[in-house]
This record gives sequence, C-alpha cells and structure tokens, in this order.
Amino acid sequence: MDRTSILNCLVAFATGCAMSVAFAAGDDSTIARGRYVTHIGGCNDCHTPGYAQSGGKVTEADSLTGDPVGFKGPWGVSYPSNLRLIAQSMDEDAWLTYARMPRRPPMPWFNLRDMSDADLRAMYRYIHSLGAKGDKAPDYAPPGVTVKTPWILFEPQNLPTTASAAH
Repeated sequence: MDRTSILNCLVAFATGCAMSVAFAAGDDSTIARGRYVTHIGGCNDCHTPGYAQSGGKVTEADSLTGDPVGFKGPWGVSYPSNLRLIAQSMDEDAWLTYARMPRRPPMPWFNLRDMSDADLRAMYRYIHSLGAKGDKAPDYAPPGVTVKTPWILFEPQNLPTTASAAH
C-alpha cells in the first residue's frame, strides 16, 4: 500500500468515527425527545401499570409495559397495549403507520395521528431503547362479553336528556 492509499484509509476511518459519534449524540437527543413526548403525551397514564395512581412514581424500567386493567364502555373492553413489545416487533416506518391507526376509546389515537413524523420517530426510538419487557395486554372484548380482568367504567353518567339539553 502506498502512502496516499494509507492516508485515504486513515481519512475514511476518521470520518467514519466522527460520523458515528455525531449519530450517537443525535440519537441520544432523539431518545430524550421521545421520552419527553411520551411523558407529556400521557402515554404512561394508561400504558404503565400504577403510574397514575402513584403520581408518576414508577421507574422507567417498568414503564410502557401495558396494563391488564381494561376500560369498559359501549365499544366493549379495551386494554392499554404493551408498547415495548410492540416497538420491538416493528421498524420505525411501520411504527408511523401503527401509531396513526384509529383505536378504541379511551386511546386518543387522533393525538398521534396529528403528531409530526419526527416526534413519532423519537417516540419509537425511546420506547424501542427500553427493550422488551412484560406480557402482551389482554385482547379486546366486544360488548356483552364477560371479562375476568379488572376494568374501569369509561362512560358518561347522569347526562341530561336531549329534550332538557335543548332548553
């Protein structure tokens, strides 16, 4: 190998190292952004067992693992999914599609639908960085099906009738 070839190899190696460091730093900030978006978006409220009840005092290691406590309403009983298992099962582009799909209440899927690609990608990278943990959430139960898990009634109560609401 001549001196020019060796110099070119060293430059290529140094450039590659610099790009790797820059990517890692950018990735760290993307993961931090995903953590932020996930927290302010309220994802932990339902997808992390005990989060709301403890005032958010659940370790990150235990976050976003889904919950077997369902939400019951006219649609049936829906369960907060284990986002960590879901993120591990797909790539980032698939996550964009998945995140924007309509869901049953009380999931505010329309908030995710309206998020930027950058925020959804950051969310994916954060959740994916946590690794797989926990079990799959119970399957949705249609109206009238008896469930054996705990559930929260998620229906308005004591609403005024249409006639009295018009007065």
